[in-house]
Amino acid sequence: MSDAAGPVFRSDVTVELVRSSAQDSDVIWAARVSTAGEQSLEALQQDPEKSTGLINYLMRDRHGTPFEHNSMTFFISAPIFVFREFHRHRSGWSYNEESGRYRNLQPVFYVPGEDRKLVQQGRPGRYEFVDGTPEQAKVTAEAMEASYRASYTAYQEMLDAGVAREVARAVLPVGLFSSMYATCNARSLMHFLSLRTKKENATVPSFPQREIEMVAEGMEAEWAKLMPLTHAAFEKHGRVAP
Repeated sequence: MSDAAGPVFRSDVTVELVRSSAQDSDVIWAARVSTAGEQSLEALQQDPEKSTGLINYLMRDRHGTPFEHNSMTFFISAPIFVFREFHRHRSGWSYNEESGRYRNLQPVFYVPGEDRKLVQQGRPGRYEFVDGTPEQAKVTAEAMEASYRASYTAYQEMLDAGVAREVARAVLPVGLFSSMYATCNARSLMHFLSLRTKKENATVPSFPQREIEMVAEGMEAEWAKLMPLTHAAFEKHGRVAP
């Protein structure tokens, strides 16, 4: 039988760091093996702040592989359309997402918050988003909620009639929330952040959709705690992945 719970409307996303093996010293011993061989193991016990210059050198000159010897796993809850953009990032990433074939999908849907800019101005490549009017915000929320209610009712009706989940889910919109585990290393995360955040200090401008940027901001905050020297170097050198 289907879940009879009513719909829930959310304007946020959630990002939780569930497991990590990532610290600045990982970059240092990985880099020093080039010149020190087995003696690079000594870097495991050294204060990484003494090697800030090395981390900055690697970042500046884009010696990227030393930034790959670490791992972070995040549990992310966001609308499906965010994950469809997210999964374009393939190198250095592993994903496992909630399946609509094997469980009844819950009626949790995305509706933009009050601070979400609603109006696009300009042509492709030279556009910007600006605030919508109260009337546009009202139309957006009402249209989305009505569409979500109708699609989830249709989904429930098919499940109750014995239709397979993998067939019934076809009526659900991309505004439905899903959840996934995403595992990456610092280098792959930096590449993701360079494309999915908009920052004034970025050497290469990026114009991400706001909802995936919200996810990126949550991931960056967790990574900055784990590898503060690496994050600082990323910031200093224009947020370009090495």
